[in-house]
Amino acid sequence: MAAEKKAFVLRIQPETLKELERWAQDEFRSVNGQIEFLLNDALRKRKKRNQSSSDEPPLTPEN
Repeated sequence: MAAEKKAFVLRIQPETLKELERWAQDEFRSVNGQIEFLLNDALRKRKKRNQSSSDEPPLTPEN
């Protein structure tokens, strides 16, 4: 069963919304779908970056 999505209000600059609309249209997505895609992509990259940095030994005063 698909997870239920949470709706919320987003305040956005009109110019930013127009750019998102164009971008979404170029990629055959709705604006909502484009925003969700971008957020998921950013979160995936952040998670990957945090995992790679956690592989490094922690900094200690003698390092």
